[in-house]
Amino acid sequence: MESKTFQIMGSFKAGRSWERFTKKLSSNNEKNAAEKLYSLIGSEHGLKRKMIRIESIEAEEV
Repeated sequence: MESKTFQIMGSFKAGRSWERFTKKLSSNNEKNAAEKLYSLIGSEHGLKRKMIRIESIEAEEV
């Protein structure tokens, strides 16, 4: 199975405000890309999943 590049946009809780982000990840499908994002941002910023909001996931054209 070939992996695709997904662009994920959303925000995460940073103190009292919400910080916006755009991240590009390589994954097999949207669900795995979302899981990878939760893992990366959660570990980077010490956040739980409920503090990360995904607004859109788009597969990039090759």
